[in-house]
Amino acid sequence: MAGLETTTLSIVDAVYPTPLAAVVGVDVPTSLVAAVGIGTLLVLLILSGFFSSAEIAMFSLAHHRIEALVEDGVSGAETVQALKDDPHRLLVTILVGNNLVNIAMSSIATGLLAMYVGQGEAVLAATFGVTAVVLLFGESAPKSYAIENTESWALAVAGPLRLSKCVLYPLVVTFDRLTRLVNRLTGGDTAVESSYVTRDEIRELIRTGENEGIIEADEREMLQRVFRFNDTIAKEVMTPRLDVTAVPRTATVDDAVAKCVESGHTRLPVYEGGLDTVVGVVELSDLVRSYRNGDPAGDGSLEAHIEETLHVPESKQVDELFREMRHERVGQVVVIDEFGTTEGIVTTEDIVEAVVGETLDTQEEEPIETIDQRTIRVDGEVNIEDVNDVIGVELPEGEEFETIAGFVFNRAGRLVEPGETFEYDGVELTVERVDNTRLKRVRIVEPSPSPSEESSVAASSS
Repeated sequence: MAGLETTTLSIVDAVYPTPLAAVVGVDVPTSLVAAVGIGTLLVLLILSGFFSSAEIAMFSLAHHRIEALVEDGVSGAETVQALKDDPHRLLVTILVGNNLVNIAMSSIATGLLAMYVGQGEAVLAATFGVTAVVLLFGESAPKSYAIENTESWALAVAGPLRLSKCVLYPLVVTFDRLTRLVNRLTGGDTAVESSYVTRDEIRELIRTGENEGIIEADEREMLQRVFRFNDTIAKEVMTPRLDVTAVPRTATVDDAVAKCVESGHTRLPVYEGGLDTVVGVVELSDLVRSYRNGDPAGDGSLEAHIEETLHVPESKQVDELFREMRHERVGQVVVIDEFGTTEGIVTTEDIVEAVVGETLDTQEEEPIETIDQRTIRVDGEVNIEDVNDVIGVELPEGEEFETIAGFVFNRAGRLVEPGETFEYDGVELTVERVDNTRLKRVRIVEPSPSPSEESSVAASSS
């Protein structure tokens, strides 16, 4: 044993012709080399866990939360924000550090084992042994901790990460430029450090939250409408032409006030000759003020009260339209088709209802009325997307229709009569009310659940 402890590293002698003793001037005991090597491996393992957990913590922390921490003056928050300002450079720093540490661990473990076994066995044992240890203590455990303590751990590792960025600067810069070059050559336009959370994942979280009882059904519906807001067009939220109440340009103030009182509207479009030529809008408040103070023109005409409005295509995105209406300070716009024909009107209330849902007057019916677990009653003007949020079957939308009435007419291929029933994918749609040629109310019945579905529901309930 004494002779073994005083020998030099055989692996080093195999690599270097000059013995280690000749280089350092003294014999190095094998036990000392092994102790130093094991200590180095432990340090490298800690560094591996540090880099792995830092990656999860830094890229899981949302930007808005970082800004809040900076505003609150939390220690380390500004360092986190500075690192996140260049996420690609941050990711390269972490990857370079992590790979250097893991490769060094494998090399040192191979050298240590080669002192006691053959080189082939040393390579094999180091490969599998280091891999197992790194996966458990350098990847799995640290990342699990970082997921559970994202905010506190990101603040804790921000300082050491900044130091690592400086120490590894030459390698970081080199690989940063190389990865950007490779991304351009491969046509990749999505950064690898992009957010882990997508819109679809958030929607799944909303549905899961409702199933778990964390989110109420009405909250889920509102959140879904928020996500659909950017994809909604003016045609989907407008009041159709047949339901538009308007006054001619030749009407008097008294006529317009009476029309507002009768219809319950606070604004009325003003047309000249017909609804295809809307010249502006009159406000009830302005008309009442004129009525009480006396008409300055003395003839009672609407001309002095007509305000200009916007004419927008039916395909205009609602979010863009809302911004434009706020900028132009108009509360009502005219929706036209590709031929310039008036299709309907959109008010700020219509746009708000696209998010919060319908706001009903005392005499209005609920657009979607739940009868029982499988049956609902809906207005013909209700969008198919809103119905799909309620029932368990996805009714399709076509390019030529977005409402339940359009869907029924498309299935029938003709005008329908009350009492007629149509079926789609097991769903029964029964026409309940028709006003002239307009479909006003439809009863929708979902298909009965199969025995297997009933047993699975019963099992989940229990």
